[in-house]
Amino acid sequence: MSEYCFRIPTDLTGRVALVTGSSRGIGAETARELAAAGADVAINYKSSPNAAQEVAATVEDHGQDSLLVQADVTVPADVEAMIEEVESTLGTVDVLVNNANLPFTKKSIAEMTWDEMAAKIDAELRAAFTVTKAVLPGMVEQEHGRLVYVSSGRSKTPDTSSVAHGVAKSGLNAFVRYVAEEYGEYGITANTVSPGLVETDATRPKLDEELRATVAQTTPLGRVAQPEDIASVIVAFAGEAARFATGTYTPVNGGQMME
Repeated sequence: MSEYCFRIPTDLTGRVALVTGSSRGIGAETARELAAAGADVAINYKSSPNAAQEVAATVEDHGQDSLLVQADVTVPADVEAMIEEVESTLGTVDVLVNNANLPFTKKSIAEMTWDEMAAKIDAELRAAFTVTKAVLPGMVEQEHGRLVYVSSGRSKTPDTSSVAHGVAKSGLNAFVRYVAEEYGEYGITANTVSPGLVETDATRPKLDEELRATVAQTTPLGRVAQPEDIASVIVAFAGEAARFATGTYTPVNGGQMME
């Protein structure tokens, strides 16, 4: 029997997706896979236009329309302008992937200042709150929407230098559940995908052979995650196969941290 016998393909034909922070890493791969599933894709970036253009080219290689939208997702005026441009060019946003990577200070609690802690919490939740509120009216009007948020395993399993990141992502996890509860009646789902360590351009310099071996030994699936491992789960939540899943928190880490 074929291993693909029971596979349900994701068909996003006619849908419009917006992926924040999609010029590289998980966001870029998500944009590509959304296009492969049939969606037109708005590619948001803050400061990497050339990288974003490369992603747009791959979206168009799949026969889909792309749109580059420069915006700082923590700035409400930027977000408002971004959504207006997406809606006027591609149409109502059917799928939002909240993925923008927001920097944080890596310190222990003992070394951290409140301003450093608050900066990450404010940026993380402000971005999710602002972009979500901007796309919801269109989703409510059409009574359909898919919201997918990229969190982190550090929201559940702490380490000594990621307190700001982990606490901010914990807040994101809670926010997603509230969105799911409030907007379910409109046919809108909201789910969280939570990666562990993923090999991207940003993390690759730190992934020496010793660390790779450690990850392989402590991960039941035996390797470091690749962006496509995360993107494929995000795209699944964007499709109709996941239509009755909402308010979920899904670790995508090869079993290294289990719920």
